Amino acid sequence: MNGEKVIRLDVNRKDFEEIYFSGNQGSLFFSPTTKGKTISTIIVGLALFITFCMKDSLSGENFGILYFISFIFLLCAVYLSVSISKVSRWKKEVIRYLKSLETSEIYEIRFNEESFNVNLDNREELSLWKDFERFDINEKFISLEGKYNYMFPKKSMSEKDYSTLKQIVKKNI
Repeated sequence: MNGEKVIRLDVNRKDFEEIYFSGNQGSLFFSPTTKGKTISTIIVGLALFITFCMKDSLSGENFGILYFISFIFLLCAVYLSVSISKVSRWKKEVIRYLKSLETSEIYEIRFNEESFNVNLDNREELSLWKDFERFDINEKFISLEGKYNYMFPKKSMSEKDYSTLKQIVKKNI
């Protein structure tokens, strides 16, 4: 590739939301981050409820089980609330980013053999290809992770531009 290549992206919020919030990513209780903790908390809560209902049949020596299960339930609830908080913060950041995309007039990618530049309304982020650590390419999007993280939906560019970007990412990272 000689010179600099420019790809202009057509911003449609739904294209980005479709990718960011796929697989219950935006769900507070059943996102991939919180699903296991939610299920664990429910199971321990049921065990606590059953043990509490049977507390009259527990002897004095076995009454500590109720306290132990209560402690485990409290621990699960705390871990769940921390995970929910993380998902909530991530979701707010994504929504803020999507709002900035909606109001943008310029969204383009410029790249050459050495560098990768993203221009969003004249706010430019310049990276060298060596700054990127990982990438993911599939049928819906291309994502880059490194100094800056990017995700470009296939729907926001032409088939030819998507193919070009895919080839250059595979070559340089």
